[in-house]
Parts: sequence; structure tokens; C-alpha cells
Amino acid sequence: MTTIIFENARIVDGTGDRPSEPVQVLIEGGFIREVGNKITSNAAQRIDLAGKTLMPGLIDAHVHVVASTADLGQNGLLPDALITVRAFKLMGEMLARGFTTVRDVGGATSGLVAATLEAAWPTPRLNISGKALAQTGGHCDYRGPYNDDPVRTRGFALGALGRICDGAPEVRKAAREELKSGANFIKIMANGGVSSPTDPIHFLGFSREEIIATVEEAENAGTYVSAHLYTDQAIRRAVECGVHSLEHCNLIGSETAKFAAEKGAFAVPTLVTYDKLSSEGPAMGLPAASVAKVDDVRLAGMESLTIMRDAGLQIAYGSDLLGGMHIHQSEEFVIRGRVLPAMEVIASATHIAARLLRMEGKIGTIAPGAFADLIVVDGNPLDDLSLLTRQGQHMPLIMKAGRFVKQTALT
Repeated sequence: MTTIIFENARIVDGTGDRPSEPVQVLIEGGFIREVGNKITSNAAQRIDLAGKTLMPGLIDAHVHVVASTADLGQNGLLPDALITVRAFKLMGEMLARGFTTVRDVGGATSGLVAATLEAAWPTPRLNISGKALAQTGGHCDYRGPYNDDPVRTRGFALGALGRICDGAPEVRKAAREELKSGANFIKIMANGGVSSPTDPIHFLGFSREEIIATVEEAENAGTYVSAHLYTDQAIRRAVECGVHSLEHCNLIGSETAKFAAEKGAFAVPTLVTYDKLSSEGPAMGLPAASVAKVDDVRLAGMESLTIMRDAGLQIAYGSDLLGGMHIHQSEEFVIRGRVLPAMEVIASATHIAARLLRMEGKIGTIAPGAFADLIVVDGNPLDDLSLLTRQGQHMPLIMKAGRFVKQTALT
């Protein structure tokens, strides 16, 4: 068992507006065992972090690791073997950017999670919803207006982000099946979407009865519901029905944001994806009809950050990128930093996201008992959030569960 002590570690974890005073951090058996001013160990390897910043491993609370192309309809038709290989590549690149945990909100399965635990290739920790639940004609129904082929009710392709279910009994069964199969939470499509062909952004999709049924099934299993949402009306309705995690939220209003905050909900904005879908989507295979929808939500995104912050709504980090656009995952830090203080942006990818994943104290923190998921950064990201971008260029050390997945010489 490798024992490591990081010395002269100035910690940035989103709980303060400046790095901590230098401390020592003891890593043993995949966990953080001690944080203090002076740690004694004859067996430990000591690494001096003078001039560097030590951070918890980053958490992205909105990804689709099976989304290897921006055309999600076509993605669902690809062979599982090809999707698996591409997913491992995408996850490896996420880890190399410092994201040691990611929450997949539609697509990844418990089989893929099991594969990451057995494979020799390092990947982030996966927290999954399984297949997202959608309705006929809604987000995740990629058949188009002239295709009446029956939808699958079982045997879903790995590349499919969701499954179709209509009516409260079908929704309950689908939620139970996803939970039985290892989902950590349930994801529903409760608003129109960009990537699907027959649902305008204002489309509400599920009835209240269906949403409430899903929430009840999740709560029965001791977990929560996450929902794809854009419009203020859809967000208010979802929170009233008990939805806990609000994805995107570009068109949220101040009263709804306050209501969501009072209910203890979380918001997961994903601003970088709209920027890149607009500029790179067509070249990456995004259909023209989807490109036309992007600006409906992109232009309001920055204002939504201020609205949610002022309302006291908890905001977690999300990227929601597709295909070749995944390389921009870390740019969400810089986008948010144009509106929010750096400390709050970092908090969204550390302790706030950890609370959303119900892993508080285990990830997103540097404290005894937490997983030894850590990154070392050249410089202070509180002064310059771009240090967290550029594919991990400014991260000489990345550790997951006490093992270095990246270790270059400290200068």
C-alpha cells in the first residue's frame, strides 16, 4: 500500500476566496487519512507542492459518456462494441482534464460502470441514471415526424441516451427497471430539446401524473429525479412535482428560482454546450433543425446564472457536450467566471456537486475519510480559472483513489 504525504499544500476547494495556509495531506489506501500542519510517517513518500495548488478532483454533474457523435439518433444505432471503445476514450480524456467523478444523465449503463471497474484503463468515477425516460415525440424520440416504427421496450442499445414510456404505469415500470439495473438516480425529459426532431423548446412532454409517479418511484428507492428543463413554466412544474435536479435551466425566472431554492433543489447549467453546438454542431453532425433551436436557449444562459445565484439556488457544474465537442468540457469554468466569482464556480465542481451526487464527504473535498481524488494545479485558479482548462495542461499531478493517473515533474 502506497503512502504519500503532500507537503506545503495550499488547498482550493470552493469554500474560501483564497488558498488555505500550507498544510500536509496524508494519502493511504486510496483515502485521505489526515490533513494537518505536521504529519509524521517514516514510510510515506513526500511530495513538495510549494508554489502549487491542491484541489479535490473535479466533478462534472452533466455528461453523456456514450455520446460519441452530435447526431444522437445515429449514435443510438451504432454497435455497442464501438460505443464502448469510444466511451472509454471520452472518459479517459475527462480524467486527464482533472474530472475524477462524472454524473452521466442518460445513456451509460451499469454494465459500462462494471467495465470501468475491471478495465486497465483509468476512468472517472461514474454516477449514472441509466437510460433517461422520455415520451413519444419528446426529447430522446429521434424517429422524426414521418417514422412510425414501434419504439423499443427492452434491449436498448448502449448508444441510446433514453427510452420511451407513456402513461404513469409505463413510467413506473421504466423507472423500476432502471433502478433494478443499477441507476443511482432517475432522469426524465420534461421539456423540449435541441437534439431531437419533433419537440420545440416549449414542449412539456410528461404529464404531472407521470412526473409525480417517477418521483415516487425514485423516492421509494431512496434517490431522486433529475429533469431536462429549459423554460420557466417547465421548471416550476417539475419542482412542484418533486423533481430535485434541474438540468440546463436557461430560461428560468427569478420567482421560480427562489421557489426551487426553497425546495432544496439543485440546478445544473450547461452553458458551454450551446456555445459549441452553435459554432461546431453542424460540422459534428448536428442536424440543421437542431442547430436552429440552439439560439433559443443559448442567449439567455448567462442571465440565468445571475438569476439562480441571487435566488440562493444551489448550482452544480455541468457540460453536456457531444461527440468531438467534449474537448471543451473545462471551458464551462471560464464561461461561468464571466458572471460568478471564481470561488463559486469552483464550488460548483467540488462540494456542491458532491452534495447533488449524495457523496458529500467522499468526493469534492480534501478531508479525512474522503477518496484520495486530487489534482495539483500550477498557480492559483481563484485568480485564473483558465488554469483548469487546456486539457489538463496546468495539472502536473492527477490522482484517483490514491493512484496517480498523471504524474509529471514538478517545477
